[in-house]
Amino acid sequence: MSNAFWRSLPLVLLLAVSASLAHPVFAQDDGQADPPDRVARLNYMQGSISYQVSGDQNWVQADPNRPLTTGDNLWSDRDSRGEVHIESTAIRLSSETGISFLTLDDRTAQIQLAQGTIEVHLRRLAPGDDYEFDTPNVALTLTRAGEYLISTDPDSSTTTVVVREGEVQATGGGNSWVLPAGQEYILGGTNELSYDAQPLPGFSDFEAWCQDRDQRENASISARYVSRDVDGYYDLDNYGRWEADPDYGMVWVPAQVAVGWAPYRMGHWVYIAPWGWTWVDDEPWGFAPFHYGRWCFVRSHWAWVPGPRVVRPVYAPALVAFVGGASWSVSLSFGGGMTGVAWFPLGPRDVYVPAYRCSPRYVQNVNITNTRVVNVTQVTNVYNTVVINRNVTNVNYTYARNERAVTVVQRDTFVNARPVSQGMIRVKTEQIERARVAEATPVAPTRASYVSARARISNAKPAVPIDRRPVVVRMPPAAGNPDRGRPQYTNDSREFSQPTAPRGATPQAHPSPENNANRPQQPSQGGFRPFEPPPGQNRTQAPAERNQTPAAQPNYRLRQNPIPPQSSSTQNGQQNRGNPYNNYRQNEQRNYRYAPPAQAHDKMYDVHPPLNRNPNRAQPAPRQQPQRNSVPPARQQENRGNGHDQSQHR
Repeated sequence: MSNAFWRSLPLVLLLAVSASLAHPVFAQDDGQADPPDRVARLNYMQGSISYQVSGDQNWVQADPNRPLTTGDNLWSDRDSRGEVHIESTAIRLSSETGISFLTLDDRTAQIQLAQGTIEVHLRRLAPGDDYEFDTPNVALTLTRAGEYLISTDPDSSTTTVVVREGEVQATGGGNSWVLPAGQEYILGGTNELSYDAQPLPGFSDFEAWCQDRDQRENASISARYVSRDVDGYYDLDNYGRWEADPDYGMVWVPAQVAVGWAPYRMGHWVYIAPWGWTWVDDEPWGFAPFHYGRWCFVRSHWAWVPGPRVVRPVYAPALVAFVGGASWSVSLSFGGGMTGVAWFPLGPRDVYVPAYRCSPRYVQNVNITNTRVVNVTQVTNVYNTVVINRNVTNVNYTYARNERAVTVVQRDTFVNARPVSQGMIRVKTEQIERARVAEATPVAPTRASYVSARARISNAKPAVPIDRRPVVVRMPPAAGNPDRGRPQYTNDSREFSQPTAPRGATPQAHPSPENNANRPQQPSQGGFRPFEPPPGQNRTQAPAERNQTPAAQPNYRLRQNPIPPQSSSTQNGQQNRGNPYNNYRQNEQRNYRYAPPAQAHDKMYDVHPPLNRNPNRAQPAPRQQPQRNSVPPARQQENRGNGHDQSQHR
C-alpha cells in the first residue's frame, strides 16, 4: 500500500463533512420559528444532583454545563444542594427538592416546584417578563426583583413563601393575593386558598449559604467586562486572568490548560432541540466562553473575547463552524465504514450562521450581542451570501485553515456524545487547505445523542415522579410533546385526592399519567444506559421539521409572548380588533428594523450586600394583610384561557 494512501488516511475519515453537517434552514422574518434566547444551567452541585431530560424516564447524574430547557427535570437529593441560573436569576435547591421547567423561552420562566425548598434571587425583571413558580396548591408570580424563599409540602397541600425583597402574586382556589415584602406567608388549602402572615423568620443555614453565593456573584471581577445576563461570568475569576488586547479590548485567558488545548476540544456534543447540536464543555468555567462571545489566538495562546456588555445577549449552542466539502475529502469505505466531522471556533470578526431554523432578526441579534467587531452590515452580507445565495465559498473564516483550531473526530464519537479529546484525529495545515464551511444535510442524532456517553443512571430521584405531582398553574405551560401527557392542574381543578370539584368551578379532566412508563425500558450496562429520544420524534424526519416549534393555539401564543402596551391599546386613534398579538406580529414584520441592544450596568440589577449581613435592609416590615384580588372561578377560567395577566390590572 502506498505512502500516499497512509498520508491521506485522516482525510479518508473526514468523509465529505458537507454530507455531515447542516446547511442552515431559515424562516424569512418568521419570529415564531426562532429558538429561545436563553436556557437554564445547573452551575453548582453539592452532594447528589440528578436530572431527567425531556422525553426520558431515567434519572442520570447531572452534568453542570449541559443546558436545561422546557421539559427537563432536576432533583436535589437528601443532604444536597444545587444552584441553577437563568441569565442573572439564581434558583437554589435545598435538600430533597425537585423542579421541572414547564416553560422556558424569551419572556417566560415557568417552573414547577414539586416538593422541597428553593431560594430565588431575581436580580432583574424586564417589562413583559414572567417568572412563575407552581406548587401543588398555588401559583406564585414574582412581580418585582427581589429575594424569595419558597417551600412546599405536597402531602399537606401547604406552600410557605418568605418575601425578603420584592412582591409575589399568589393565585389558587378561586383567589388571588398580593404578598408584599417583609413577611412570611403560609398558604394552605386547594379548593379555597387561605393564608397566615407571620413576621420574617431568621436566616436558616440554607439561606445563609444562598447569601454567600450571592456575594460571590456581587464581587465578581468578570462582571466589569461581561453582562450579568451571561451565565458563568462568575466562574471565570478563579480559572484565568483578564488582560488588555490592542485589537479586542479586555479578553480572558484560561489558566492551566493542556498543551495543544483549543476551544471546543475538551468536552462532547449533545443534541438539544430546537437548537440541535450543542457543545458541553468539561471545564468548570466552560459555559460562558462556549455559548457567548468569540475566541482569538493572540501571543501564542487562546483568549476569550466577550461580546458587548449588553442586556440579554443571545445564547448560542456552539459558536463554531463545521468544515468539509466534496473538494476536500474523499468518499471511501474503510473496514466497517468510518466518516469524520470537523469544526473550528469562530473568531471575533466571523459571522455565526446558525444551522437551525431562525429568522434574519435572530441572526443579527445572536451576532451583534456576542461580538464587538461585527456590525449589522457584515451580518446581512454573510446572511445573504450563505442563506439567500447559498454560496459559502466567498465567506472567509479566521481559523478555518488553522491546524491549532480545527478539531476532527470520527462520526461515531460525535453522534454518540463521546469525549472529543479521546477520539480526536490530528490533521496538518496542508491537509485542510481545501476545507470550507459545510453546506449539505446534517448528521442525524441517534439514541445516544441526547445525553453524555459518560452519564450514569442515578438512584437519586423523587419518590413520586415530578410529572405525576399535581400543580396549580396560572399560565398554560408550553406546548410539549403530546406523548408526554403531563398532568396539569389549574386553579379551579378538583383537589388531587378528592372526587368533587370546588363550588362554582368547572371540573377539569385529568390527563393520564406519563405514557413513557408503559414503554419498555432499555437495560443499563454497568451503570450506563442507552438514551431514549423524546417520544413521538421520528428519527427519519427531516431535521428542519424536527426543530420546528410544535403548533400552539393563538391564546397560548398571546400569553407566552406578552404584547407591548402600545400594541394592545390604540394606534392612530383606531382600536385594535381581533387578536392584538397578530396585529403586533404583522406590524413587526412589515417594519423590520434593527434596534441596538441596551447597554447593561449594575444599576439595572439587584446587586447589594447580603441581606443577612445588612440589618437595615433585613428589618421585617410591620405585619399587614396581603392585598386580596378576589377572582370568581368563571373569570379565573377565562383569564387562563386567553392568557390574560391579572398582575397587569391590579
